[in-house]
Amino acid sequence: MSGHKLDEIDRKILAELQADGRMTNVELAKRVGISAPPCLRRVRTLEEVGYITGYHAVVNARALHFEVQVYAMVGLSSQAESDLQAFETLCLNWPLVRECHMLNGEVDFILKCVAPDLSSFQSFLTSELLTAANVASVKTSLVIRGAKDLPGVPFDVLEKRLAKNS
Repeated sequence: MSGHKLDEIDRKILAELQADGRMTNVELAKRVGISAPPCLRRVRTLEEVGYITGYHAVVNARALHFEVQVYAMVGLSSQAESDLQAFETLCLNWPLVRECHMLNGEVDFILKCVAPDLSSFQSFLTSELLTAANVASVKTSLVIRGAKDLPGVPFDVLEKRLAKNS
């Protein structure tokens, strides 16, 4: 990414695809004000240099009967790099863990977990997470409701910052 400088068209492409990754290249080109062939080349470049890392559908977990969402704050006994990596590897293999982030501060990791019901999450918690090597503590918070869940970055903030700096 360091060798590729984003221009205004690239940023518009990223913003449009972040909002709707399913649109056709023709529609995307129309929205950003260029023709389809250069738009496709730009998208491919944005993918190749790592600004676009993938595409996915946003799935309604509740519609699929995943009724429980929990954030688990995990403290480890050791923060040696090999122990941190070992815990991250465990998280990659736990289907209920949808996100895993290493933090700075009192908590080493925060995990976003989804489960069909509370007993399924409790089973995961007691038989896998709490018994995992190097796990010293786990605090959980059950999500009651979500007020905001947006992907990516706020492009309007980026554009304001760029306008201020130019």
